[in-house]
Amino acid sequence: MRYDGPDLAEVTAHWGVPVSEVVRIHADTEFTVAFCGFAPGFGYLTGLPARYDVPRRATPRTAVPAGAVALAGPYTGVYPRSSPGGWQLIGTTEAVLWDHTRVPAALLSPGTRVRFTPVEDA
Repeated sequence: MRYDGPDLAEVTAHWGVPVSEVVRIHADTEFTVAFCGFAPGFGYLTGLPARYDVPRRATPRTAVPAGAVALAGPYTGVYPRSSPGGWQLIGTTEAVLWDHTRVPAALLSPGTRVRFTPVEDA
């Protein structure tokens, strides 16, 4: 994923660490899909220690792009398609989380382990 989200500065301020440390903490965490919901393909990933919980945005966005990686409360999630959302956006991924032509259609299911690997534009 690219750690290029519009709310990255807010998360760094909330955590009290620089961007490089947010990237390290997030990328070093092995997440587990606790449950799925909100939209087809959206997994609620757990794994960050409680001290890294972040509040939802005071004002939700009317459109969050597909592939946006976000934090809210104790969860990390990836928006599988464009939709409204109130989570803190910290980055983007090109992973396709929901594809009705794939079997299974959802990339994530409860119990799936997930790691985020930082990438940079070439």
